[in-house]
Amino acid sequence: MLKTGKLDSELLKKIVFDKITYRRPEVLTRPGIGEDCAVVDFGSYDCVMSTDPITAAISDIGRLSIHISCNDIASNGIEPLGIMLAVMLPVGTTEEDIEEMMRQAGEVSAKLGVEIIGGHTEITPAVNTPVIVSTAIGRAPKSGSQQADQLVPGDYIMITKAAGLEGTGIIALDYEDELENVLTADEIAEAKSMLDHVSVVTEGVAAGKVGTHGMHDVTEGGVLGAVWELCQIAGTGAEVWEDQIPVKDVTLKVCEHFGINHLRLISSGCMVIMTPPDKKEEMEAVMAEAGVEMSCIGVITEADKGIMMKTASGMEEIASPDSDELYKVVGR
Repeated sequence: MLKTGKLDSELLKKIVFDKITYRRPEVLTRPGIGEDCAVVDFGSYDCVMSTDPITAAISDIGRLSIHISCNDIASNGIEPLGIMLAVMLPVGTTEEDIEEMMRQAGEVSAKLGVEIIGGHTEITPAVNTPVIVSTAIGRAPKSGSQQADQLVPGDYIMITKAAGLEGTGIIALDYEDELENVLTADEIAEAKSMLDHVSVVTEGVAAGKVGTHGMHDVTEGGVLGAVWELCQIAGTGAEVWEDQIPVKDVTLKVCEHFGINHLRLISSGCMVIMTPPDKKEEMEAVMAEAGVEMSCIGVITEADKGIMMKTASGMEEIASPDSDELYKVVGR
């Protein structure tokens, strides 16, 4: 029996990627560990596409379904322009439920300037909670998207906002009754409000204009998982500084209560931006102008030094991403 959550990297390669053998010349970026977007040659433009499901959230599923795939497009340094939603709902779903999901999706897509251009909606006994699979599309000038295979030793590992944003917000919304014994009313409100900050389109597009050596929005597997995946793409090592990774106090309280690790918690809204040393100051200035918090949390190293984290007790190896910490809460 496989564990809940994404397939681990080795298994994904063995039973999924290795079975995809046919190749077309128009496809520029194919499936791979850490690759969130496909890139297809469309003549003078590249078409950038990404697809993702929302399965672990219920209360904010409509809103998150837009953000999650648009964030992947933004991690290539470009704006998303269209999105399609495949909505599968359990028996017992009401008209009001669907209307609320689409209200959320419509509001967020309008705010991001992304049009919902198609999809599918059905009630099915195949699911017992709502599932939305979203596919976002963006357009870049020929060879204009950011690619993580450009990553080299000496590049800075920078992240926006704070670790655990999305996971904290989801838990606060869906487990509010339990958290009332742990958090104050103000802290619960703060935790819920983190879902207002899960878009990385602003920082992704801004960073793309400066120029990066790769970006990754921090989804399942958390901050450490995102760094590990980018290093796999480029074949490098890394040194991450644990004490420099920003995290909100309320996230630490939520994680302590549920016994989960905030550095391995789904964190949409947090973007890892691999920044060449000569662009670090410009990147910081651009983010400050955009009103986006940014922190430098480490540096890329040679592959033989491994993917490591410097902690208070010494250097620890960063393992490949396992099932996200969120599933330890929703799967209880």
